[in-house]
Order: sequence, then C-alpha cells, then structure tokens
Amino acid sequence: MKRVINFLRGSVEVEASGPFPERFLNLCAQRGVSFWGVEWLDGNAVRLTVPRQERGGLEELGERTGCTVREVEREGLPAFLARFRRRYALLAGLGCSLLAVLLMTQFVLVVDVSGNQEVSTAAILTTLRRLGLRPGAFGPSIDIDRTEQEALLELKDLSWMAINRHGTRMEVLVRERVKPPKLENDSQHGDVVAEAPGVITRLEVLSGETALKVGDPVAEGDVLISGNVLLEGPLYGDHDVGWQQVRARGRVQARTWRTLEAEIPLKACVKAYTGEEKQRWYLEWMGRRINFYRKSGISFPQYDKINETWRPERWVSPELPLCLGRETVREYTWTEEPVDRDAAEELLRTELEQALREQVEPGSVEHMEYTAVVTEELLKVTLRAECIEEIGRFVPFEGETPATD
Repeated sequence: MKRVINFLRGSVEVEASGPFPERFLNLCAQRGVSFWGVEWLDGNAVRLTVPRQERGGLEELGERTGCTVREVEREGLPAFLARFRRRYALLAGLGCSLLAVLLMTQFVLVVDVSGNQEVSTAAILTTLRRLGLRPGAFGPSIDIDRTEQEALLELKDLSWMAINRHGTRMEVLVRERVKPPKLENDSQHGDVVAEAPGVITRLEVLSGETALKVGDPVAEGDVLISGNVLLEGPLYGDHDVGWQQVRARGRVQARTWRTLEAEIPLKACVKAYTGEEKQRWYLEWMGRRINFYRKSGISFPQYDKINETWRPERWVSPELPLCLGRETVREYTWTEEPVDRDAAEELLRTELEQALREQVEPGSVEHMEYTAVVTEELLKVTLRAECIEEIGRFVPFEGETPATD
C-alpha cells in the first residue's frame, strides 16, 4: 500500500553532501520531513528519498547544516506525466481519445432480445429499428417508454416489453401473448365423418351415437358418429320421445393405407464455374457499409456472390457492430449433367416420408415400402405405407354454415 501511495503522489531521490550529513538527517526528522531509503555513499554524503511535495524545503535545511542538496531522480506518476507536457500532439491525441470514449459510450452498439419463442428476433429488431432503436443510435435521444408502446402496437403477438439500457447495450425483454383456447360452437349440429378409408382401431364417443365398433372397416365419407340422437321412451312404453340433433364429438383412430408418389428428371442443369472471379472488401460500422472499391457493377452475365465476414466477438464482449467483409463474385455457366440415381432416389424417399408424416400427424407410421421405376428419363418413386391416424372430421348438417371460432 505504501508503494502504491508513493507512486501516485510521486517521490524524489536526493543526495546531501557536506561535513556533517548526519545533522541534515536530524534536522529533516525535527521538521517532520518524511524520508526513506537512506544510503550512505561515503563519510561526507548520504542519499535518501522524500515525497515530491516536500522536496522544495530541503535546500534551506542543507544551508543550515552546511550541506549541498542535489536532486538525483524523480519517480512516480507525476514524473511520468511530466514527460509529456511538451508533446502537444500526444496530449491532443490523448484528449481526443478520452472524448471519443465519452461520446461512444452514449451510442447504442448492441441490441439484445430475449424471452421470445414464437415471434422471431429478426421481426422484433426490424420493428425497433423502424422506431429508431438500432446500433448507432444516440442513446439519450431514445424515448424508451414511447418505443415500448409503439412496438407492442405493431407486434400483436407480444403482450409485454421492457427496454433497459446498460451503457452501450440495449436489453430488450419481451413476453409473448398467450393465445386463448379454441372454443367449439355447441349450437352447430353435425356428424363426424371419415376423411380417409380404414379399419377402426379405437372409438371414443363423447356426444352423438354410432353403430360402429373396433375392427369395422369404413370408407371415405362414412358417418362415424351421428349427430341425430334417438331419445327412447319409457321402458314399458310403445313410443319413443323422438330425435334430437346434437354436435357429434369423439375420437376415431383407424388403420389406414396411403400411397404417395414423386418423380425427378435424371438429367439436370448444374453450374460450371469458369474460374473467373473478383474479390471486393468492405467495412460495416453501426449498420453503414464502407466499400474499399470504386466500381460496383459486375461484368459477368451469370455469377454467384459469396460474402464472408469477420467480427471481433472473440476478443471483445459485448459484440461490437463492426465487421470486415469480403465479397467474392464467381462467374459460371449452365451445363446439363446426369443425376446420380441413388442420390436422387434417396432424396425422393426422404421427401415422401416427410410428407407422409405431416399428413398422418399426430398419428404414427407402422410400415413403409418403396418402389422405384425409371420411365422416359424420369425416376418415379412410390411410397406405400400402413398408418394409425385420426380419421374423424366434423361436418355440419345441410343448411348450417360452418362456425368460425
């Protein structure tokens, strides 16, 4: 701690020479002058270190004791800064650097969004940018309350937003709106019909009547659960009460068989690069692009453009809105090449399986079988699958319009 204090306030190493240098040390002690690091050079000289602010009175004490006081070296922060008092360009640069740091801390460099799942971060950042909150904006000029309210009016799927400023970083916290559950219109009557043929594996009736049972086959359009309910009369009566129309509800799972087809040509146009390319460098800072090239036009009739960027996130945190980019333009021509049959068949199989699972969701696929045929330079793949899926679909009675819940 003493070393740190001495470095901040500065110290001076002096040498006192004369007939009685010990009297000089005694007089310094009587006057309350702090000193340390006493070193005897010979019988008539002594070297010691004193604080910088007490250096001025040592000549008077030396005259009283008949000693000559000579300054040997200055140390500490004041001595270090004194070296630059005549270097005006360096001082001007230091002042400009401090001013730049003070000004840069007032600008927004990073905008972080958290708390969103359904609403994309890009959509939130685009809305905030349109309202003036973006990298490069002057922080004190942003009306945070107004920005929050206007952003919520534009982003209908958000219910809450809070913007917090942490220096050059803007933290945007959001909460998404909870969608209300879909309500069924009980006043609308109808049947549950089959939207695909199959064999029933599970049958649950919540409202309505059915004459079917597990294991019965059904065709597309058959009534699975009827919305016309017969109200039976008393046990020993001769007549029923009558018919009542309700909204049929239930769950009907069936074993179904689906067939999907897809085809692809065995010859395709592919790109052939000519070897001609151009590279152009640029710098992006706070959303502004600075090009290091003059002509922006491209003379190639057909080309690919590849952008590579390097950001200082590995060395700086948080990430600065600064990046160095390289844009590579490559010329190409179109040429017709044969398609790898195995790769094409694998691609069609993947697409057919994905389409099948989307159709039967949330059901399951029990078995799949593929066949591939080549006809007229086309590869045709057929998928036949056995599935377990929900086949019931509500259909209102004639004369009743479907409800819009």
